[in-house]
Amino acid sequence: MIAGVALLAICTLIGQLLGEGLGVLLGVKANVGGVGIAMILLIAARMWLKTRGRYNEGVSRGIGFWGALYIPIVVAMAAQQDVVAAVEGGPIVLIAGVGALLLCFSAVAIISRLSGTPETMDEIEARETREAEMAIAAGSPAPITPR
Repeated sequence: MIAGVALLAICTLIGQLLGEGLGVLLGVKANVGGVGIAMILLIAARMWLKTRGRYNEGVSRGIGFWGALYIPIVVAMAAQQDVVAAVEGGPIVLIAGVGALLLCFSAVAIISRLSGTPETMDEIEARETREAEMAIAAGSPAPITPR
């Protein structure tokens, strides 16, 4: 659990630093996107850990614990600050927001194309059922698949 909390803390600190730096670059006296950057870093870190087989129960529980308590509060507070900064910041903040939105849309499209053919939930359940039936027919216990 400590590893998950540490991972969340590292992502939050890096996100806040990058958000403050982005605010300085844009000439806004506020953190611009720090929480969002932190969440993107957390998602990337989780994916990286999963692909290397290091995403265990403790990391998952640590992230889940703070995700349930802390993240919604921080997001609400950051959203309020971002709106105040946007109203005071003028058109550059609007341009930065639209640019970030277009960048995110592009990233989703690129990731979607690189990830190959997606499986629907029905296809996943059908595959797991077939695997379980084949395992039973072969005389071995059904494989346990994490959900």
